[in-house]
Amino acid sequence: MGSHEAGKEGARILGAALAVAALTTAGGCQSAVSATTTHEGRSMKDDIEVLHFKTHNFSAWSYNTIGCKVLYANQYQVNDPQDRPEPPPSGPKYREAWSGAVEVGVDNFPQPAQVTWKSLDGSQHEASIDIGGIFKDQLVIHRVKKGEVKENLLDQDLMPDIFMEINDRTIRVFMQAHVGTKRLQDPTRPLSDFRDDLVEVWSKTY
Repeated sequence: MGSHEAGKEGARILGAALAVAALTTAGGCQSAVSATTTHEGRSMKDDIEVLHFKTHNFSAWSYNTIGCKVLYANQYQVNDPQDRPEPPPSGPKYREAWSGAVEVGVDNFPQPAQVTWKSLDGSQHEASIDIGGIFKDQLVIHRVKKGEVKENLLDQDLMPDIFMEINDRTIRVFMQAHVGTKRLQDPTRPLSDFRDDLVEVWSKTY
């Protein structure tokens, strides 16, 4: 093989190695080849008011798991018994019961959340979820359009809730922020001058 061909072959091998490395996840032996990842909330449209946060609240919820543990901000946010299966969600609107976060006033950002659990088939999983990386621009993910946010909020940092859900083999990260609005969201309710949409920001199936 000539030097030119050898060089091309070396470049091809190097490129393949880099591609394999790029598919390796931070969650141990799992790889992107067997995982799906979405970032729905990260796409901030031009018509959404830009708001920031420097502190946040955090809670984690486990379903269809065995012995799930979530360590974040130096605290176990979930610490299920080692061999106890957690039941499935209670119904299609189960996330509506997520009322407020457990860990309050967390400065942006601690070390990544360390998650260990077994899925329903007994497979052991480990994942390191970089909350600071997911929200690296410190933007509040919400659905209030420009011009509709209360003016006194525009120069303030909000403190949104960040929720993590572990459900069998899938981890999802959500944000929920209480954003005041200039007008009532429901004209029949005098105290409805806000939105607090729960927005899925990141997910991965292991």
